[in-house]
Amino acid sequence: MEKLGINDSGGCSLCPRTCGAKRAGGRRGRCGADDKIRVARAALHMWEEPCISGEEGSGAVFFSGCPLGCVYCQNREISRGERGAVVTVERLAEIFLELQGQRANNINLVTGGHYLPQLREALLLAKEKGLKIPVVYNSSAYERVEALQQLEGLVDVYLPDFKYRSPETASEYSAAPDYPDAAAAAIREMVRQRPQPCFDGRGIMTAGVIVRHLLLPGHVREAKEIVRYLYGEYGNRIYISLMNQYTPMPAVADDPLLGRRVTKREYERLLEFAAELGIEQGFYQEGETAKESFIPEFGCQGVLSPE
Repeated sequence: MEKLGINDSGGCSLCPRTCGAKRAGGRRGRCGADDKIRVARAALHMWEEPCISGEEGSGAVFFSGCPLGCVYCQNREISRGERGAVVTVERLAEIFLELQGQRANNINLVTGGHYLPQLREALLLAKEKGLKIPVVYNSSAYERVEALQQLEGLVDVYLPDFKYRSPETASEYSAAPDYPDAAAAAIREMVRQRPQPCFDGRGIMTAGVIVRHLLLPGHVREAKEIVRYLYGEYGNRIYISLMNQYTPMPAVADDPLLGRRVTKREYERLLEFAAELGIEQGFYQEGETAKESFIPEFGCQGVLSPE
């Protein structure tokens, strides 16, 4: 590649799909994005892990579009790339600084890998202008290692998902049978960059990796395989976050599994398994979390320049 994310024919090769879309010419890739940065929300976010949100909130910047496109996507409103306001690299850097000014604990880049070259520029610019709080890269883990390497030294905390261990499940729900291998390689690179969890005096993570798994209805066995793999591979070098907040969306209402919520017993089985393995560095969710309150409004809050 002559340039990050651009193949020899001028098409996009940022993510594992390497779809070849000529985004600089206005074409949209499989991610739903062209070369213009679209941001759907930039605001304090209270619903991440306690060491990410803290009491003040995480400075979450939600990007439009997504290379993975899961059929059950909880943020479907923006993941297809249709919502959000177009911003420049300079404006994106300003957004980071504005969130810092609102006492955000970090800058939380939510599903921004398909804009990675622009993200890199914006982070460099913001750091030149005084950005000092940690940068969190919040990702599906469907990333190319070569792309992630361009973020080394710019990202402090990696917050990837590990969605599937089975290529068949990945194919059925995300049309990405290569997801398990791609995600495993991406997380390996993230841990290479940030191998040691670090926290400040308030308990806010300042460096490290937290790997999330959203338990899907009827998929406890596969979730256990993911937990076993992560703990066996990384032990206490990472934190594992097990989530039960899956919310059935209209697109999968008729699916016999995805059309329902995770049961209390399903989640208990997963937590019991994690405890039996000896996992101590982790997070779990209490009570009834499968509510749409976890899905923020995407009305471009904090995106446009203040009057």
